[in-house]
This record gives sequence, C-alpha cells and structure tokens, in this order.
Amino acid sequence: MAYATTNPFTEEQVKVFPSPTDAEVDAALDKGHAAFKKWKNTSFAERARVLQKAADLLRANVDEYSKLLTLEMGKLYTEAKAETELSAAIFEYYAVNAERLLAPEVLPLASVKEGRAKIVFEAQGILLAIEPWNFPYYQVARIIAPQLSAGNVVILKHASNVPQCAAAMEKLMHDAGLLEGGFQNLYPTRDQLAKIIADIRVRGVALTGSEGAGAKVASEAGLALKKCTMELGGSDALIVLNDADVEKAAKWAVFGRHWNGGQVCVNAKRMIVEDGVYDKFVDLYRKGIAALRMGDPMDPATTLPPLSSRGAVEGLKQQVADAVAQGAKAEEIPLEMPNKGCFFRPVILSHLEEGNPARHTEFFGPVTMLFRAKDADHAIEIANDSPYGLGGSIFTKDEERGAELARRIDTGMVYINHPTMVKADLPFGGVKRSGFGRELLGLGLKEFVNAKLIDIVDIDAPF
Repeated sequence: MAYATTNPFTEEQVKVFPSPTDAEVDAALDKGHAAFKKWKNTSFAERARVLQKAADLLRANVDEYSKLLTLEMGKLYTEAKAETELSAAIFEYYAVNAERLLAPEVLPLASVKEGRAKIVFEAQGILLAIEPWNFPYYQVARIIAPQLSAGNVVILKHASNVPQCAAAMEKLMHDAGLLEGGFQNLYPTRDQLAKIIADIRVRGVALTGSEGAGAKVASEAGLALKKCTMELGGSDALIVLNDADVEKAAKWAVFGRHWNGGQVCVNAKRMIVEDGVYDKFVDLYRKGIAALRMGDPMDPATTLPPLSSRGAVEGLKQQVADAVAQGAKAEEIPLEMPNKGCFFRPVILSHLEEGNPARHTEFFGPVTMLFRAKDADHAIEIANDSPYGLGGSIFTKDEERGAELARRIDTGMVYINHPTMVKADLPFGGVKRSGFGRELLGLGLKEFVNAKLIDIVDIDAPF
C-alpha cells in the first residue's frame, strides 16, 4: 500500500512516504516494549500531565493542525477545527478522569466473609491501533488517550491517505512529553502489519474501518489469541414520527447526512418517515440539500466538501448505478459543482424494495436512502432491516415514547431528536456488522486492561 498525501480538492499528489524496513518494524516493537515497562509504573499524575499537555498543544495550534486535516482528506476547515477541539477534549477527559475510572473495585463477598477481595485494573503492553482517514485526529485520540492513561503503549497504523496527520499525532505526543516509544506511528506493509499483530508483546488490536479490513484483522488477531475491538461501518436510521417538529427534523437530517461530506460511519444514511409527514419532510429535506454549496473546503462559504479521493467518487457512482439497476429511483440534486476536485452531487434514493441489495449497503458519501413508514412499528422494522447496528435517531415531541422506541432499535447508540453525535464524554460503538467493543469513557478505558482479582483470604477459611 502506498502512503501518500493527495489533496482531494486539487487532486495533486503532495508527498509520498516510504514503508519501514523489517528491521525498523522490529526496532519499533523493541522500543514500544521497553517504553511499556517504564510507562506502566508511571503515576496517574504524570500520565495526566502528558495528556493535558497534548490537549493544550492542539488548542494552541488549532489552525496548523486543522489545515493539515483539510489538505489530506478534504474536510471543511470549520469541521477540521471542530475535530481538533474534540480530540483535545478527549485527551483532557482522561487527564481528569482516568485515575477515578481505574480505581480498584472492592467486592462485598457476602458468601465468603473471611475474604477481602478487589479487582484492580492493570496495563498489559503494546496495542496496535489501525485507524481510518475520515477523522484523522479524533479516531487516534479516542484510542490513545484512554490507553496511554491506563499505562499501555500504542503503535499506530493510520490510513494510507493521511500520513502527515499520522506523523503530526506522533509529534504531538512527543512534544507533550510522552516517553520515547510510548506512541509510535508506522507506515507498514500488509505483511508487516500481520507480523506486528502476531508479536507476543502486542496485547491487543483496535481497528476502526471497513467490514473487509475488520474481518481480516479480527481473524489475524484471533489466530494470535489477541483481544480486539472493531468499530466498522454503519447505516444509521433517522426516524421521523408524525408528531415530530418536521422543520427542525429536516434541518437536522440534512446536517446528519452531509457533515464531513457524508463520509461518517454514523451519518444518518436512511431517512425513515412516518406516512403522515412524509411528503412535507421530503420537500423540506430536498430544499435543504439544494442549499448546500460545493467548493474549496478552506472557504467558509463551502458546506459540502469533496470526497476523500477519486476512487471514492467512482465507487459511490457504481453503488448508485447498482441500486437503480435493481429498481431504485435516483434523484440527483443539481448543485453547482467545481470543475476540479473529487466532488459528488447529492443523490436521494427512493423506491428501495425489499429485494434491492442497496437496502443493506453503506453509502459512504452524500447518498440518502428514503423510506415511507406506515406507522412507528413499521419504522422500527425498517430500521432493524440492516446488517449494521451502529447509531440511529428518532424525532418525536413525545420524548419518553421516543426513548421506549429506542429500546427496540438494534444498535449501540440511539439519539432522540438529534442525529448520532460524537463527544468526548459519550461512549461509542455498535453491534452486528458494525463491530464490537466500545470506545471512550470507562467502557473504552477498560477494553485493554487486565481486570485482575486479588482476594486476601484467612488461611483457615473453608474452600
């Protein structure tokens, strides 16, 4: 795989990065293991100092970091700044909360009165993080912040089209005062990646990416008997019930589908609208999309950026063509499109009958699937008719009913009256083909620690 920066707006290749030699990979593993032996015994206060410094550096240099995001993956500059701040907030969250979240848990042991038992949480070693291009800082922060705070160390294999962002994160942690080897960025080949996973000093693998990549990496981790977490694709449903505030629901739907260019696993990709408000919603939704503006992602007036690559554009075109070939109706929204860059005009797909494979497809870009539901039960049925189970939304003025309906949606996250969000203090993760495991908060913090039982028992106590 070639690691290279190609500007999605100009399609100019800016810089190419070589993969390491096998000796360099071995050296990185040696360095990581040596760092772990020191870092695991470092105090929470020192770990917190490093993480807080990383947050401070991101905020102090927000323009520099954000411009790099826009250069490499085409993200709107305004959204790039928001991602940089979100990443800083994640580092700060663990700087403040990690010690409390990892405090030993004393067990009551009502059945063994002679014992004094507790669970302690201990770091395990090197973790491998395999991360995607659509949030080059946030995806890294949400694995390294909790795991460094727990005492583990991390090797990063980032997406091949954001190598400068990967290097920037490594430099960030160095500048924040993390010991050498505590966080290392590599540009490995596939064979080298398999070697890293198999190394006995690597104790876990965290991947965010496609189903295909997840299946391959999870199988390799399984063969090596390594714990792994998988954050994979999604096709979030946004349900609009008859009693919803339709105007606000439509505005949120436009945002929820098209933020980050529609290239988010938790974009609202399927609009499921109850019959009584369907026509009104669709009219407002269509008008909302038509008001988007394509252009230079550095321009504050731009609201729909290019896709990440020419390959992404061609792949999305083929997915739409396949859906239409199986009976779907495609409505292209005629936005004015620049004469350069990896742009894709938004498309609304309707008439997606049950036999159309597109119903079970993730469209990673500005393509909306639209469904008319007879009632709330039918809406839930459509929402669950998906191989994915990441996030989802329900819009209704009856918040308690919305929360009850949310219990029936087979996903890891459901939001009432808002598209699926990403925040420093909310957990993230899904079920089914959207993966397994959780990131952020205490849930993510404890994914790769050893929950060790220590029980002090009277020597004369019965067995």
